[in-house]
Amino acid sequence: MDFAGEKTEQPTARKLEEASKRGQFARSAEVQTIVVLGGAMLSMMLAGQEIWTQIVHAFTAVLGHLHEIPLSLDGMQGYAVNGALVLVKCVWPTVLAAMLGGVLAGGMQSRFQTASEVLNVDWSRVNPIAGLKRVFSAQAGVATLIGIVKLAAIFALTYSQIQSILHDPIFYSTVSAARIALFMAETSFAIFWRVCSALVVIAAVDYSYQWWKTSRELMMTKDEVKEESKNTEGNPHVKSAQRRRRQRHTHRKMLLEVPKADVVVTNPTHLAIALRYDRKTMKAPKIIAKGSRLNAQRIREIAQKHQVPIMENKPLARLMFKYGKVGGEIPAQLYAAVAEILAWVYRINRFRYYTEQNQSK
Repeated sequence: MDFAGEKTEQPTARKLEEASKRGQFARSAEVQTIVVLGGAMLSMMLAGQEIWTQIVHAFTAVLGHLHEIPLSLDGMQGYAVNGALVLVKCVWPTVLAAMLGGVLAGGMQSRFQTASEVLNVDWSRVNPIAGLKRVFSAQAGVATLIGIVKLAAIFALTYSQIQSILHDPIFYSTVSAARIALFMAETSFAIFWRVCSALVVIAAVDYSYQWWKTSRELMMTKDEVKEESKNTEGNPHVKSAQRRRRQRHTHRKMLLEVPKADVVVTNPTHLAIALRYDRKTMKAPKIIAKGSRLNAQRIREIAQKHQVPIMENKPLARLMFKYGKVGGEIPAQLYAAVAEILAWVYRINRFRYYTEQNQSK
């Protein structure tokens, strides 16, 4: 049984748009983490050799000439600057890849839409009391518990790998620096792939849950859907008034065209259709005005006032009123009947049309 306040309806497009502006969409921190880590590790795989070469050259330059380094303030500052530059050269590919990964992950989850309302300044977010309430809230406790479960799952998947690393012969034998670097790279990537596998599963589960949770939060009641539909489409009374105003404007414009008509075909009292035909500009006669009852009477009055011929033809009037449109050409099946009427009009108003043609020249 549905209750009035129960949220049973899917969110409308407007509700989804407003939620997106508020930043209320499905997003998972684990998706962000896996993409950032993936980007960082990919950059290290691609640029690792170059990074290692720069580190070796830097250490060789320092350790190979350690006895020649002057212990002065200016000298130490120079070496500090050079060391910082080497560090930047080594880490900038990884940092850039991690940043791009973070932007890409956020964009994929938000569908690259900007949450404009979230960008506005909200001083309640920096309120320390409100912040403490959020920290010690039940929601924060649940998030902490989920984090512990995630950490336990990652540790369980990587424990065996860590154990095998600790028993590697490299820890109790003499090896070169290159072998140590290779060992560190291999073990790091091995652990990373274990962690990455665990994070992919966790991210899939977490994002699915966040999507379900957000969808449930955005559900609407039937009353909310009706109210939003009313606000979107407009008040029916206002729309009706606007429609009446448009009809009045169209009707006035139509009546202004009646004096230009060549003939008015009537029913004789219920219908009136005003026709005009110009051989130079029109392919076929056009209906410039039509009306029934009071509107038909008004069209006849204007036609009489401006000496526009009025002809009674009940079948033709009914067909043109039913199938013809104001401003459009008459239906093709009525060409012959209308041609006879226009020929009659031209014969009885020969002097009038002769005068108009001379004036137009």
